[in-house]
Amino acid sequence: MPTPLIIILVVCVIALIAFLIYYFLPKTIILRRLKKLPYSKIGSLQNHKYSKIEGKALNVETPLIAPLSKRKCVYYKIMIQKKVSSGKNSHWSTVVEEDLIQDFFVEQAGERLLIFPKNKPKNYYDYLVTDKTTNSGSFNDPTPEFKALLKKYNIDSEGFFGFNKQLRYYESIIEIGERITVAGFVKWVALENPIADYNYSRVASLVAKNKTKILITDSPKALKPKRQH
Repeated sequence: MPTPLIIILVVCVIALIAFLIYYFLPKTIILRRLKKLPYSKIGSLQNHKYSKIEGKALNVETPLIAPLSKRKCVYYKIMIQKKVSSGKNSHWSTVVEEDLIQDFFVEQAGERLLIFPKNKPKNYYDYLVTDKTTNSGSFNDPTPEFKALLKKYNIDSEGFFGFNKQLRYYESIIEIGERITVAGFVKWVALENPIADYNYSRVASLVAKNKTKILITDSPKALKPKRQH
């Protein structure tokens, strides 16, 4: 039988591995970096200073539409997985992983901040809360909306004998009007063309610099606590 010392060492190693995995999760890294920064007001932002801002997400152009929930948004991430069995073992395999983001505003007390996310090369890190899920299985028919989405991605919802495949779907979005937190280096830019409902000649934007990227999250943990009355 293993000695108490060996058991303690094994438990400590497992705990250390679990801590390191958690510590280096994108979610944990983003929230940890944001926590170190004070909240800033858009009107007081200084050029080239790394700043954190909280506000409502607003679209610059025609908003995106989330694939399943059909909500208007400026950013969505989806994932579809199917359960794959091999003998006595099974695991979830990702068959679709898609994200789409557009330029958007963060509005705070009537003032706006522009975010210009880029994917090639990627100039931001993000953590979005999963806020829509659905699934199907042997005795669980997919909803008509889920079935239509699966068809769009050429995924059969049924197997050889007509049984439903075990599938699951995750959707995360930044919805129009949602409170979010962003951070990045400030760059004030002059507006060549007027922006609807915005009466200023210049606007603040966030940019990445070297290895320091823009941070974007809709996690409630990153929001400024509301004042209690």
